[in-house]
Amino acid sequence: MPSPTLKRCADHLAAPAVDAKKPKANGRITSFFGAPKSKTTGTTTAKPAAPAPVSPSFNKQKWVATLTPEQKELLQLEIDTMDESWLGHLKEEIVKPEFLALKRFLQKEKQSGAKVFPPEEDVYSWSRHTPLHNVKVVIVGQDPYHNHNQAHGLAFSVRPPTPAPPSLLNIYTGIKNDYPSFTAPPNKGGLLIPWAERGVLLLNTCLTVRAHQAASHSNKGWERLTQKAIDVVTRVRTRGVVFLAWGTPAGKRITGVNRDRHCILQSVHPSPLSAHRGFFNNQHFKKCNEWLAERYGPDGIIDWSLVPKKEAYTGPLAVVQSSSVVVNQQDKQAVTETTKDATVTTTSSKPLPEDDEYEDLDALEALAASEEPSKP
Repeated sequence: MPSPTLKRCADHLAAPAVDAKKPKANGRITSFFGAPKSKTTGTTTAKPAAPAPVSPSFNKQKWVATLTPEQKELLQLEIDTMDESWLGHLKEEIVKPEFLALKRFLQKEKQSGAKVFPPEEDVYSWSRHTPLHNVKVVIVGQDPYHNHNQAHGLAFSVRPPTPAPPSLLNIYTGIKNDYPSFTAPPNKGGLLIPWAERGVLLLNTCLTVRAHQAASHSNKGWERLTQKAIDVVTRVRTRGVVFLAWGTPAGKRITGVNRDRHCILQSVHPSPLSAHRGFFNNQHFKKCNEWLAERYGPDGIIDWSLVPKKEAYTGPLAVVQSSSVVVNQQDKQAVTETTKDATVTTTSSKPLPEDDEYEDLDALEALAASEEPSKP
């Protein structure tokens, strides 16, 4: 029997069982930066994805032809590198004056010689690794990493040889607490592309940043676009998705989510500045899979492993290890479960700082080394 918590997260199973299956107009983007072609879930090959939910009226070539010369110049990156499953739903947003003003700002940054992260071709990598019709989980980040060889368009993820930042190490600890068979990647690896390809949308609120200047591109227009992307997920993914909102800013981004259709899991951020106030034992990874198992069946849950199975463990991490949800309460923590919607929130009795999500790796690596924040 599912636990009371899981039942509350799944009490709206009467919602439509499948997403609307509409034919895709122009096929996939065939540029160099095309989306991954294969998806796996755990140790089982995932079922073929439903056609991308792009309106049949969306014709990319025809839409591009309607743009002015300036719009084409400013939006070339979106035209070339944003997956069509997203572009078809965001096309009205990116021609608005506010977004075009953002693109002019970024153009000036480039012309001034300022270094901007992530590299241009990676700004929309989240859309290509996780097409809209594959989204089952959304993890909301905030600002891209702002030092060299870190940000590559997926929240919390870094490419080798960059070691996993402190917040990601704490995420690994949270998974380990839920699934003891979890093994962190060797050499402190932090590449999260496997999660993205399994349906975990790793979306930062702001998609670019000036080198070594945290939040330098905030409030320039990115927030409107990424909020629209979240709104699209809540509207289009009618079968339901799980939102993992860690920290106060992320929580604000999901306030408009339909909680009768989707599952909302909130807690403090995994940053060393706040993780000890409830992140390690929030059981979000296990609760996420339990809800997905109810909604999608066993093949729909997320395998959180990041290491080839022969090196990491003998069984799939995607297995829901218990049908019950138990939240470990610690001192100065309170757990609230909303009975009327799909919200499970782990909170702290202390007010949370608004800026604890900015990942200053130089400072946090020193803090991690001195305090070992990856251990609860």
